[in-house]
Amino acid sequence: MSDEILDCVVVGAGPAGLTAAIYLARFRRSFRVIENGASRAAWIPRSHNHPGFPDGVGGKALLGRMRRQAEKYGARIDRGRVTRLTPRHGGFVIETEQGALRAHTVILATGVVDNAPAIPELEDGVARGLVRICPICDGYEVIGKSVGVIGRDDHCAREAVFIRTYSDDVTFIHVGGGPLAPELRRSLKRAGVEIIDSAIPHVTIEKRKITAFDFGTGEPRRFDVVYSALGVTPRVDLAVQAGARLDDGGRLVVGDHQETSVPGLYAAGDVVRGLNQISTAEGEAAIAATDVHNRLRPRF
Repeated sequence: MSDEILDCVVVGAGPAGLTAAIYLARFRRSFRVIENGASRAAWIPRSHNHPGFPDGVGGKALLGRMRRQAEKYGARIDRGRVTRLTPRHGGFVIETEQGALRAHTVILATGVVDNAPAIPELEDGVARGLVRICPICDGYEVIGKSVGVIGRDDHCAREAVFIRTYSDDVTFIHVGGGPLAPELRRSLKRAGVEIIDSAIPHVTIEKRKITAFDFGTGEPRRFDVVYSALGVTPRVDLAVQAGARLDDGGRLVVGDHQETSVPGLYAAGDVVRGLNQISTAEGEAAIAATDVHNRLRPRF
């Protein structure tokens, strides 16, 4: 382990992590970004709701632009994996596969992992806009289309109702282990959402941008777009190791400046709250990085 004590280590290089890197670099802080190359944003074929891109922007293109901006100001972004995070002597020891680092503060921008549906060639379906994950990001793009929403619980069903904002042809494909609550079933019907109870035995993605499901009835059901509403798993293992508190949804509890319940440990982006939006992740990271700078700068 090096004797150097960094001002900060940022874990993750998605929109939140790279925003933190841009700010910290321009604050002239000593820091390192550690990332494993698995940003969820890289899956986005083209986002049309991110401010500043009226014609949309692809996830990989956006990440590339942000990385170049951070590196322009001297940010060091290393590929690797953080294996353990330990508070120690008013700072942190950050253990990685390449060795250990020490830092006064840490910003976790570790994001979430999607609970993916069992769809063959899922990545290709996402790239072609046939399979979508975020109704807030992409709801506008399904106006007038037939939409299937795959889900297993009340939260998923509410996403199907949300999609009715954009389409009159919405079907909730219930894949949960138990039956839907009667009140929820009534709510879906009142909203004009069809309900299919099925384990989805077979799925194909057809050439002409149509996703087909065979529900064992002899006739496949076809949808223009399918939403996966199976939720996400927050990447909070490092924070839990360090003693950070989680909310009821399994995400990190933070204060007004994105600091967790562990002093000096910050978090930003999808790992914090359930909106899962690039713009909010960037804003949270800017707040966190600014608080890190103010925390460490000399008091005159």
